[in-house]
Amino acid sequence: MVDTLAFPIEKTTQSRLSQVDFTNLGFGKYYSDHMFIAEYAEGKWHSPRIIPYGDLSLSPATSALHYGQAVFEGLKAYKNAEGEVLIFRPEANAQRLNASAERLAMPALPEDIFINGLQQLLTLDKDWVPAAAGHSLYIRPFMFATDAYTGVRPSETYYFIIFTCPVGVYYNKPVRVKVETEFTRAAKGGTGAAKAAGNYAASLLPATLAQKAGYDQLLWTDAKTHEYFEESGTMNVMFVIDGKLITPATSDSILKGITRDSVLKVAQKLGIPTEERAVSVKEVIDAAKNGNLQEAFGVGTAATIAPIAVIGHEGTDYTLPAVENRTIAPRIQTALDDIKTGKAADPFGWILKV
Repeated sequence: MVDTLAFPIEKTTQSRLSQVDFTNLGFGKYYSDHMFIAEYAEGKWHSPRIIPYGDLSLSPATSALHYGQAVFEGLKAYKNAEGEVLIFRPEANAQRLNASAERLAMPALPEDIFINGLQQLLTLDKDWVPAAAGHSLYIRPFMFATDAYTGVRPSETYYFIIFTCPVGVYYNKPVRVKVETEFTRAAKGGTGAAKAAGNYAASLLPATLAQKAGYDQLLWTDAKTHEYFEESGTMNVMFVIDGKLITPATSDSILKGITRDSVLKVAQKLGIPTEERAVSVKEVIDAAKNGNLQEAFGVGTAATIAPIAVIGHEGTDYTLPAVENRTIAPRIQTALDDIKTGKAADPFGWILKV
């Protein structure tokens, strides 16, 4: 743990907390009162501070808007039975932010700025953290280039910002997904392993087309052959075949998901067999045809575990067993939720208490 740093705080003069309907939060509907910001110039980070949440003033020539130097993270905070705020795995997010930044020729952010800024922000806005089951405070750290310069080169200035928002359940039902064999999310040597804003922009059209065809999201396949699974929508993907939890191994085209890593570690602690390897479309579809595909689900910060109900492939829909008949994903979800909310001991050292 880094030593606590004290950053300047400008408190809002008018809280918007009373405007929040905590019984109907949705996702990304409300934003907390304050945000953390730090600036980079002349080779160093400076002016870390907490200010009221609000709009930014930017030049039309801001380089991030033209050349895409922008990376972000997503994590959550919860309340335990005593009302304390618990942040889930922030150190892992700080490390991955820097890995993404390196890939996009952006400066590393000192971990103490990330962690201490987040702690002080949540101490100030602790009343925004929902206490109801299934609810949490979503945390969005991000970094982007701020040079007012219309030329293709790494920016010399950047903003790092953290804002938060109270959220409810991301998916309220099991999802229908389509195996994508035309469009590509990421390719070898590209930015697929980075949490870069542009990766998500490129996914929007194929996801929209899938929704028009009656699906909620996509199962992304490899760029070269479209024969192997990589991710599910904006999440990593996992399958349960003959009682074994199987997921594609990470690579430079697959994001090293923190939820993915957490699910695997919890599964192993629960005694569930796991495999990280290449997972072919044929293997999964054959298992679905033979009745051996017992479960499939996406894993990510927003939903933690999003059960997949239907997989569409080459014009045929394969229906998976009903969620109420599944055993592995629910066990993992319960174990993770209990750690996140302080109901169970944290054997992994994942929780940072505010």
